[in-house]
Amino acid sequence: MAHDGQDMTQMIASAILPELLTLTRAALPAVDTVFERARESVRAMVTEDGRVSGALIEANQTAAHGLAWLATYNQSLQQMQRWADALEAEGKFGEIEQLLHQIAFGEYLHQVAGGIPMNQGEILRLQDMGLGWDALSGFQCAEVQTLMAQANSQAARSRLVELMEEQAGATMFGMSGLDEELEMIRDQFRRYAQEKVEPNAHDWHLKDELIPMEIIEELAEMGVFGLTIPEEFGGLGLSKASMCVVSEELSRGYIGVGSLGTRSEIAAELIIAGGTDEQKAQWLPKIASAEMLPTAVFTEPNTGSDLGSLRARAVKNAEGDYEITGNKTWITHAARTHVMTLLARTNSETSDHRGLSMFLAEKTPGTDDNPFPTPGMTGGEIEVLGYRGMKEYELGFDGFKVKGENLLGGEEGKGFKQLMETFESARIQTAARAIGVAQSALDIAMQYAQDRKQFGKSLINFPRVSGKLAMMAVEIMIARQLTYFSAWEKDNGHRCDLEAGMAKLLGARVAWAAADNGLQIHGGNGFALEYKISRVLCDARILNIFEGAAEIQAQVIARRLLS
Repeated sequence: MAHDGQDMTQMIASAILPELLTLTRAALPAVDTVFERARESVRAMVTEDGRVSGALIEANQTAAHGLAWLATYNQSLQQMQRWADALEAEGKFGEIEQLLHQIAFGEYLHQVAGGIPMNQGEILRLQDMGLGWDALSGFQCAEVQTLMAQANSQAARSRLVELMEEQAGATMFGMSGLDEELEMIRDQFRRYAQEKVEPNAHDWHLKDELIPMEIIEELAEMGVFGLTIPEEFGGLGLSKASMCVVSEELSRGYIGVGSLGTRSEIAAELIIAGGTDEQKAQWLPKIASAEMLPTAVFTEPNTGSDLGSLRARAVKNAEGDYEITGNKTWITHAARTHVMTLLARTNSETSDHRGLSMFLAEKTPGTDDNPFPTPGMTGGEIEVLGYRGMKEYELGFDGFKVKGENLLGGEEGKGFKQLMETFESARIQTAARAIGVAQSALDIAMQYAQDRKQFGKSLINFPRVSGKLAMMAVEIMIARQLTYFSAWEKDNGHRCDLEAGMAKLLGARVAWAAADNGLQIHGGNGFALEYKISRVLCDARILNIFEGAAEIQAQVIARRLLS
């Protein structure tokens, strides 16, 4: 970036705070204290007769959901500190890493004190959780005050973007903190996305076309559909962290391609956790090889997030098979697939989750002319703004037949519990997809800011433009570290629904902010369909809705924190 030489020297000298890691490490207890005070306060609001009340949580949703966001910020800063300490120990904590770290702390400390954006129109403040200014007493220490006053300065943001330019638009992947094997996997899928996905993604989007089968076949050869399936069942047996890296890189190319593996991940998790030995042996190798492409069939027109109230019925006939009747909606990639993980009610006397069962419902893949040729099944496409590469459908079932042996686990009434067991992995994977989308927005916006000239210089030389790019980079790294932590917890056998939920909650907001700011940098051109950022904006919007809308996600996190 072009600056006066003396000014630049002063900016560089003032960009990095001395003793940065000491400052940020000392700030963590102050944030944790605010969180614990908030938890006590909110718990008092929602407790009745010594027990946390679901009705009172709903009545105090702003406070409860705000607690979820505060907990997410608390955990985010802890994971940024872990990342920074690890890089410092390895001698890899360079200038760009230091700037990312200090800006993250400077910004998030201010937001904890002054207001956390739950979305662009709802700002959480401490008073919403019943706290006064005394809750910030720990913020009066010199370390926190220094970070709040100096860490997220214009000089720091400008210097960060200058370094990104010097590294040819560096995306901070090399400093992710992951091991060499995972970075090799990242490089492989980054090259594939650059060669096969990015050049075609916008055309697929504009024409509202299905992702070509050639791409699916190539991803199958690369092991995408069996990434975390155990080797004994034909998969690669890799970690959830590897799933994050692959999802991130493919989604950076196009969210549709990055999401192709999601249905396989969900189906495999269902079968591994709840299937019989025979079902595992039969289905997992076919899913891993992409011989069988699965789709998830859960949502119904009038249920949305309230899966426990599903009405589609599965009735057992005299032969021991099932006949399914009912309607489903928002079914991704439904036409092409071979098997549906289908949730239906087997006990008509119940109206909640206890009467639900999960089926591995086989179907015949359709064509453009006849998308749903299987008897007892009809469907129609839902036209959507973005996330188009697999298409969305409404499905109708009328006496649709499913073999009795395809009842997951061989036992009725376990479907909702089986589905809940997949949510950790699904939300980790969605958080990774969000990071990829956010990274795509940064890539596109930075290139445009460098190329576009206004008032005699590139847009990137204007501080509010470079500031947007800097904050994109910072928040992407924060969301990335939170997501990797949730994957690490999962890989090490720890319960991580809380961490996975936080990663998804923050990642979705970061992706939308990055896409929105990326479009703003484009100005009027960003509103034109021909520019890629318009697609990224549409794709980013879905992330706050699927796999648990942000409000539902915050509700789930809050209940865990308060229980």
